[in-house]
Amino acid sequence: MSVQGLEQLKTWKQAKEFALSVFRQAIPLLPTEEKWNLNQQMRRAAQSIPANIAEGYGRYYYQENIRFCYLGRGSLEETLSHLVLAYELDYLPKELYERLIAEGDALTRLINGYISYLKRTRSGENEPGAPHRLSEPSEQYFLETPDLDSSD
Repeated sequence: MSVQGLEQLKTWKQAKEFALSVFRQAIPLLPTEEKWNLNQQMRRAAQSIPANIAEGYGRYYYQENIRFCYLGRGSLEETLSHLVLAYELDYLPKELYERLIAEGDALTRLINGYISYLKRTRSGENEPGAPHRLSEPSEQYFLETPDLDSSD
């Protein structure tokens, strides 16, 4: 795996571009009192989007890849939430806010499409270790409670 492989993955490229937009355009507009609060939260969430997609891509097995895409999508939603808050606190101009939200929405659709592709193709299904995934037994859990009707 290499950066060259990632560069061919449209989902990762768009996630990276979105993170760069947030870093270059939104974060610098936050006031200095947000340096250790909203600034850091937005920074971590935005950089986590392409990082999770890259990590999943490097896992080969499709279920692992899907799991990391879910994490990346969650980080995207977190970033969008931070952008909403920054806009409502009047830290971001309306035009920038609307453009970043639109980019985020387009990225959500792209990630969802990539997840669908991975599920459909099951890429890496026969990789070593693939059939040895962890799962919980499907048995129901029972909670033992004292018998309240007994007259001891």
